[in-house]
Amino acid sequence: MITNFRVGQGFDVHRLVEERKLILCGVEIPYELGLLGHSDADVAIHALIDALLGALALGDIGELFPDNDAQWKGADSTELLKMVLGLPEFKKWHISNADITIIAQRPKLAPYKKAMQQRLAEVMGIPAECIAVKATTTEKLGFTGRGEGIAASAVISLVTME
Repeated sequence: MITNFRVGQGFDVHRLVEERKLILCGVEIPYELGLLGHSDADVAIHALIDALLGALALGDIGELFPDNDAQWKGADSTELLKMVLGLPEFKKWHISNADITIIAQRPKLAPYKKAMQQRLAEVMGIPAECIAVKATTTEKLGFTGRGEGIAASAVISLVTME
Protein backbone atom coordinates (compact mmCIF):
# COMPACT_ATOMS: atom_id res chain seq x y z
CA MET A 1 0.00 0.00 0.00
CA ILE A 2 1.12 3.52 -0.81
CA THR A 3 0.04 6.37 1.40
CA ASN A 4 -1.05 9.43 -0.53
CA PHE A 5 -0.92 12.77 1.19
CA ARG A 6 -2.39 16.14 0.21
CA VAL A 7 -2.24 19.59 1.82
CA GLY A 8 -4.55 22.53 1.18
CA GLN A 9 -4.45 26.13 2.33
CA GLY A 10 -7.31 28.64 2.52
CA PHE A 11 -7.81 32.26 3.47
CA ASP A 12 -10.89 34.47 3.86
CA VAL A 13 -11.82 37.97 5.03
CA HIS A 14 -15.16 39.59 5.85
CA ARG A 15 -16.08 43.09 7.00
CA LEU A 16 -17.60 43.62 10.47
CA VAL A 17 -20.97 45.42 10.44
CA GLU A 18 -23.92 46.11 12.70
CA GLU A 19 -27.07 44.01 12.70
CA ARG A 20 -25.35 40.73 11.80
CA LYS A 21 -24.49 37.73 13.97
CA LEU A 22 -20.84 36.87 14.51
CA ILE A 23 -20.40 33.21 13.65
CA LEU A 24 -16.97 31.57 13.70
CA CYS A 25 -16.38 27.85 13.18
CA GLY A 26 -20.14 27.37 13.38
CA VAL A 27 -20.37 28.96 16.85
CA GLU A 28 -22.27 32.18 17.51
CA ILE A 29 -20.00 34.59 19.40
CA PRO A 30 -21.67 37.34 21.47
CA TYR A 31 -20.54 40.66 19.99
CA GLU A 32 -22.13 43.92 18.87
CA LEU A 33 -20.93 43.40 15.28
CA GLY A 34 -21.16 40.51 12.86
CA LEU A 35 -19.58 39.57 9.56
CA LEU A 36 -21.05 40.78 6.29
CA GLY A 37 -21.44 38.25 3.52
CA HIS A 38 -23.85 36.49 1.21
CA SER A 39 -23.97 33.48 3.55
CA ASP A 40 -23.47 33.64 7.33
CA ALA A 41 -19.95 34.93 6.49
CA ASP A 42 -18.14 32.45 8.77
CA VAL A 43 -14.57 33.33 7.68
CA ALA A 44 -13.04 30.37 9.51
CA ILE A 45 -15.20 27.78 7.77
CA HIS A 46 -14.80 29.57 4.44
CA ALA A 47 -11.02 29.36 4.78
CA LEU A 48 -11.36 25.69 5.76
CA ILE A 49 -13.54 24.97 2.71
CA ASP A 50 -10.96 26.62 0.45
CA ALA A 51 -8.22 24.52 2.07
CA LEU A 52 -10.21 21.33 1.45
CA LEU A 53 -10.94 22.25 -2.15
CA GLY A 54 -7.32 23.27 -2.68
CA ALA A 55 -5.99 19.97 -1.37
CA LEU A 56 -7.76 18.15 -4.20
CA ALA A 57 -7.43 20.94 -6.80
CA LEU A 58 -11.21 21.42 -6.96
CA GLY A 59 -11.28 25.20 -7.26
CA ASP A 60 -12.47 27.55 -4.55
CA ILE A 61 -15.53 28.35 -2.46
CA GLY A 62 -16.68 31.09 -4.85
CA GLU A 63 -16.87 28.62 -7.72
CA LEU A 64 -18.90 26.10 -5.73
CA PHE A 65 -21.11 28.57 -3.83
CA PRO A 66 -21.14 31.83 -5.85
CA ASP A 67 -22.29 34.93 -4.00
CA ASN A 68 -24.57 35.90 -6.89
CA ASP A 69 -26.62 32.71 -6.48
CA ALA A 70 -29.74 33.28 -4.38
CA GLN A 71 -29.75 29.69 -3.06
CA TRP A 72 -26.69 30.47 -0.90
CA LYS A 73 -28.14 33.71 0.57
CA GLY A 74 -27.88 33.42 4.35
CA ALA A 75 -26.49 29.87 4.09
CA ASP A 76 -25.15 28.17 7.21
CA SER A 77 -21.46 27.61 6.49
CA THR A 78 -21.45 24.34 8.45
CA GLU A 79 -23.91 23.02 5.86
CA LEU A 80 -21.64 24.22 3.04
CA LEU A 81 -18.73 22.40 4.71
CA LYS A 82 -20.79 19.19 4.91
CA MET A 83 -21.63 19.54 1.21
CA VAL A 84 -17.95 19.88 0.30
CA LEU A 85 -17.01 16.85 2.41
CA GLY A 86 -19.78 14.92 0.67
CA LEU A 87 -18.35 15.51 -2.82
CA PRO A 88 -17.42 12.26 -4.58
CA GLU A 89 -13.77 13.36 -4.80
CA PHE A 90 -13.49 13.17 -0.98
CA LYS A 91 -14.77 9.59 -0.64
CA LYS A 92 -11.33 7.96 -0.50
CA TRP A 93 -9.65 10.71 1.55
CA HIS A 94 -9.46 11.08 5.32
CA ILE A 95 -8.73 14.32 7.14
CA SER A 96 -5.51 13.91 9.07
CA ASN A 97 -5.67 17.32 10.71
CA ALA A 98 -6.97 20.86 10.28
CA ASP A 99 -5.30 24.02 11.58
CA ILE A 100 -7.30 27.26 11.62
CA THR A 101 -6.11 30.72 12.65
CA ILE A 102 -8.64 33.51 13.19
CA ILE A 103 -7.23 37.04 13.01
CA ALA A 104 -9.29 39.58 14.97
CA GLN A 105 -8.49 42.43 17.32
CA ARG A 106 -11.91 42.05 18.95
CA PRO A 107 -13.76 40.22 20.34
CA LYS A 108 -11.44 38.10 22.41
CA LEU A 109 -11.92 34.56 21.16
CA ALA A 110 -10.02 32.50 23.75
CA PRO A 111 -13.20 31.62 25.70
CA TYR A 112 -14.79 30.15 22.53
CA LYS A 113 -11.94 28.19 20.97
CA LYS A 114 -12.86 24.86 22.61
CA ALA A 115 -16.50 25.18 21.48
CA MET A 116 -15.32 26.02 17.95
CA GLN A 117 -13.02 23.00 17.93
CA GLN A 118 -15.84 20.74 19.14
CA ARG A 119 -18.31 22.12 16.59
CA LEU A 120 -15.89 21.57 13.71
CA ALA A 121 -15.16 18.04 14.93
CA GLU A 122 -18.88 17.30 14.96
CA VAL A 123 -19.44 18.72 11.47
CA MET A 124 -16.32 17.11 9.96
CA GLY A 125 -16.74 13.75 11.68
CA ILE A 126 -13.19 13.64 13.06
CA PRO A 127 -11.78 13.74 16.60
CA ALA A 128 -11.48 17.20 18.14
CA GLU A 129 -7.80 16.59 18.83
CA CYS A 130 -7.23 16.61 15.06
CA ILE A 131 -8.41 20.22 14.83
CA ALA A 132 -6.52 23.28 16.03
CA VAL A 133 -8.38 26.57 16.39
CA LYS A 134 -6.15 29.51 17.18
CA ALA A 135 -6.85 33.22 17.51
CA THR A 136 -4.47 36.12 17.15
CA THR A 137 -4.50 39.88 16.74
CA THR A 138 -2.51 42.14 14.46
CA GLU A 139 -1.45 44.38 17.37
CA LYS A 140 -3.96 47.03 16.22
CA LEU A 141 -2.41 47.19 12.73
CA GLY A 142 -4.38 46.99 9.48
CA PHE A 143 -8.11 46.45 8.95
CA THR A 144 -8.31 43.66 11.56
CA GLY A 145 -6.43 45.78 14.08
CA ARG A 146 -8.83 48.66 13.54
CA GLY A 147 -11.78 46.30 14.08
CA GLU A 148 -13.07 46.70 10.52
CA GLY A 149 -13.08 42.99 9.74
CA ILE A 150 -11.94 39.50 10.62
CA ALA A 151 -9.65 37.23 8.61
CA ALA A 152 -8.97 33.51 8.86
CA SER A 153 -6.49 31.09 7.40
CA ALA A 154 -6.67 27.32 7.36
CA VAL A 155 -4.40 24.42 6.46
CA ILE A 156 -5.65 20.88 6.05
CA SER A 157 -3.92 17.57 5.43
CA LEU A 158 -5.64 14.62 3.76
CA VAL A 159 -4.44 11.05 3.57
CA THR A 160 -5.53 7.94 1.71
CA MET A 161 -4.18 4.45 1.34
CA GLU A 162 -3.93 3.16 -2.25
